[in-house]
Amino acid sequence: MTIKEVAEMAGVSPAAVSRYMNGGSISEEKSEKIREVIEKTGYRPNPMAQTMRTGKGGQIGVIVPKLYSDSVSQIMDGISDRLREKNFMTMLGVTEGKKERELRYLTTMQNSQVDGIILMGTTMSPLLRDAITGSGKPVVVTGQDFEGIPCVYHDDFNAVKDLTGRMIERGRKKLVFIGATEEDEAAGRNRRLGCLAAWKEAGFNPERLRCAVSEFNSEGGARCMQELLAADPDIDGVICATDRIALGAMQVIQKTGRKIPDDISIAGVGDSWADTLVTPNLTSVHLYFRQCGVTAADILLRLIEDNTEGSTVTQTKLEYTIVERGSI
Repeated sequence: MTIKEVAEMAGVSPAAVSRYMNGGSISEEKSEKIREVIEKTGYRPNPMAQTMRTGKGGQIGVIVPKLYSDSVSQIMDGISDRLREKNFMTMLGVTEGKKERELRYLTTMQNSQVDGIILMGTTMSPLLRDAITGSGKPVVVTGQDFEGIPCVYHDDFNAVKDLTGRMIERGRKKLVFIGATEEDEAAGRNRRLGCLAAWKEAGFNPERLRCAVSEFNSEGGARCMQELLAADPDIDGVICATDRIALGAMQVIQKTGRKIPDDISIAGVGDSWADTLVTPNLTSVHLYFRQCGVTAADILLRLIEDNTEGSTVTQTKLEYTIVERGSI
């Protein structure tokens, strides 16, 4: 069965059926007639024929560093919801943080039937930049601000600057920062620089801000907290680059008999569901991860629709909200 035959049975034009199938604008009356015919006949479009006719395969590749992450799942929700509205399907690649696997997925997806690619939470390298800029398919990056590349990212610098400022306003004078690898410009470098900027604005010597580098997990946060307390038992405030890191640090603080926030204040970034399961609840920066996914999908769909060389590069910085709970 063909689109033309569906159109004849519904008493509409083939163009109307095509718009219906692709989520385009169509009247309620025509939509109902087409739906009835499709339900009656069980019609399904031939993906290969659709690709040959339109040049589009109806699939989007999404490359993620891991699945067991609150931020990744929320971004994926946003991407999936928007693509579903436009009748696109998702092809998922999980890199487990391995750069060679990331490049392999990029190459494979560029040579497949996907119409575009969303690359999530990555770190830039010359090889990656070449793979993105040389791609025959449009690529949008989430979570990082990469010059010259379409991306959606968070205001990591100001988010942590404001968070640190609030802690200093509460009288904390011996702060430490537990960050992440600075290969990650957003979560590693920009969040540390935001903390440092607030520290300097308050008139403190920047050299007195002790910093540690954790893995992106609670075990790393616990390890760093142990090392920092051993070096300076009088720490009275801890800013963490992520909530997972903060939750590990909290465990160590409480095991030493110190009270949060009476003896030590602590805060993280991410506004995870787990923040309200610990006592006291963790103060955190809410980043709009789901909106990040929706916006990335919108940018990619526009690039696919435009299909123009030299299109304006869209880079969107999202807002943030500091969610104060009981830990500062």
